[in-house]
Amino acid sequence: MTETCRSVLLLGATGTIGRATAKALIAAGHKVVAPVRAKSDLPFAEICDMTQPAFEVLMADYATDAVISCIASRSGTPQDARAIDRDLNRAALRAAVNVGVEQFILLSAICVQKPKLAFQHAKLAFEADLQAAPINWSIVRPTAYFKSLSGQVNRLRAGKPFLLFGDGELTACKPISDADLGRYLTLCLGEPEMQNRILPIGGPGPAITPRAQGEMLFTALGLPPRYKHVPVALMSGIIAVLSGLGAVLPRLREKAELARIGRYYATESMLVWDETHGRYDAEATPEFGTETLADHYKRLVTEDMADERGAHAVF
Repeated sequence: MTETCRSVLLLGATGTIGRATAKALIAAGHKVVAPVRAKSDLPFAEICDMTQPAFEVLMADYATDAVISCIASRSGTPQDARAIDRDLNRAALRAAVNVGVEQFILLSAICVQKPKLAFQHAKLAFEADLQAAPINWSIVRPTAYFKSLSGQVNRLRAGKPFLLFGDGELTACKPISDADLGRYLTLCLGEPEMQNRILPIGGPGPAITPRAQGEMLFTALGLPPRYKHVPVALMSGIIAVLSGLGAVLPRLREKAELARIGRYYATESMLVWDETHGRYDAEATPEFGTETLADHYKRLVTEDMADERGAHAVF
C-alpha cells in the first residue's frame, strides 16, 4: 500500500454509482469496506444493521479514515427521503465523528439548489448537519446521470416516438457517467481544494437538451427521429387530481409526490443555478471525465445493456 492509501467505509456500494465508486477507490489503492443489509456479491461487503452503533463498530474495526456516502432514497417520497437521505446519513456521520474519522464525502444532487420536493429538503437537512460537524467534508452535487436519461430505448425500438415535455428545449444538463463520478468522488480523498466545499459537477459538455438526447438515441438506433410533445400543464393537472384524492387515499398522496418529481425534472435544468441573474448557467457548471451520453447510447444499443435506472425512471 502507498502512503496515500485510505481505509474507506462506502455506503450505498450495491448501487450502480456505489459499485463504480468502489472500483475507482480500489484502482487508486484504497481499502474499501461496504456495510450492507444482506448477503452481497461484493468481496468487501460486511453485513450490518445500518445503525449508529453498528457503524461505529465497523469503522473502528477497519480503522476507517473516510466515509463516502452514495445512498439515496429509491422513491423520493417524504418517508423514504427522511429515513435514507437524512436519518441514515446522520447515523453514519455521528458514528464517524465519535470514532474520529477524518473525512465524510457525500453524494448529493444538483437539484437541491432550488428545493421544491421532500427528498431535496431531506438532502439539504443532512448537508447542513455535515457542514456543521467537526469533520472534513465534501458535498458532491452531480448533474444528470446517464441511466436517468436512458429510459426511452425500448419505446423507440418498439416504433414509438420519443416523448418530450413542451418543445424539448425547456431544460438542459451535462450528464455524467457512473465511472467518471466514481473517480471524482475518489479524488475528494486526496485533494485539499475539494474538501470543505460544495462541488457541483457534470460530465463533458456541452449542455444538452431533451431534444438533443432524442437525436442521439435515434442516431444510435439508426432510426429516423419521431417525437411526441407532452404539455407540462397535463402533468400539473394530474398532480392536482392526485393531490386532492390523496387527502383521502394515502397511496395516491405518494403518487402525487412522484408526479411532482417528474414535473420538476421536466421543467428544471440540471445545471448550476445563478441566483443573481435567476437562471441556470451551463458555462458555470464544471465538467469532469471523458464518457459522453452519445457513447453510452451506442453501448446501450450495441451491447443490449440492461436498463438499471431504478428510481431514476421518469418514463
